Amino acid sequence: VQLVESGGGLVQTGGSLRLSCAASGITFTLVAMGWYRQAPGKQRELVAAIATRSLSTNYADSVKGRFTITRDTATNTMYLQMNSLKPEDTAVYFCNAKGVARNYWGQGTQVTVSS
Repeated sequence: VQLVESGGGLVQTGGSLRLSCAASGITFTLVAMGWYRQAPGKQRELVAAIATRSLSTNYADSVKGRFTITRDTATNTMYLQMNSLKPEDTAVYFCNAKGVARNYWGQGTQVTVSS
């Protein structure tokens, strides 16, 4: 499985960005997909996740009500709509896909929120 992210960038506080993650390969084996982020000097943390079949979602408390994760099953593309962005959202965002036997990661995309 290959994951390609896009959509990061620089935005002002209160602005919006949409991240995309295109999955290719043996995608039918995936159990869930999600977005993680890692800020400088901090551990990587889960932002949001979505189950591939039920499309049920879960979010980190820090982004609830501001971020929305969705998945287009026809194109195997996952999205993260980020609204009301805050400086503390600044991080490298990674796409993750959980398979039966292993996890897959994208290369990461930088999101910077200026105050």
